[in-house]
Amino acid sequence: MSEVEDYTGRTGRNETREEQLDRNWAELLQEMRVLQMGVQILAGFLLTLPFQERFEDLDDFQVGLYLTNVVIAALTTALILLPVSVHRRLFRKRLKETLVSSGDTIAKITLAGIALLSAGTAALVFDVTAGRTAGLTAGAALMAVMVVLLVYVPIHLNRRAAAGSSANHNENGT
Repeated sequence: MSEVEDYTGRTGRNETREEQLDRNWAELLQEMRVLQMGVQILAGFLLTLPFQERFEDLDDFQVGLYLTNVVIAALTTALILLPVSVHRRLFRKRLKETLVSSGDTIAKITLAGIALLSAGTAALVFDVTAGRTAGLTAGAALMAVMVVLLVYVPIHLNRRAAAGSSANHNENGT
């Protein structure tokens, strides 16, 4: 169970529930800052492409993939901004729990957007430079790696930690 979901007040830290929520919110904002940097770099790269001479040589598939990536970049940017908007609307309404919970969900959706954007951008670059098969292969491979890194690894680590925690409780007789 995550600290946000632990309603008993026992998090292994000497903090109140409000302090815990404040810390969780600060951690979420820091994560969103990291995500924002990645999206800005990819979006900036994409936005320069139409100004390159070679852009006119793109076929319909490549232009469609490019425009899809631009839309994903814009939507992911909006998702990164969403916690700030939610915070502004919930400010001073004593809804920090809602803020942290929604921020957690938004961060997870943003990660999916960044995974799609990364895979789509790689597919476009490979398609333009090495051909359609290379582009599709690179995009699919990167998406598979992203799923492993962003979905499987956290789930695996959570299960391993839960199993270790359960084993420690059994050893201590609790």
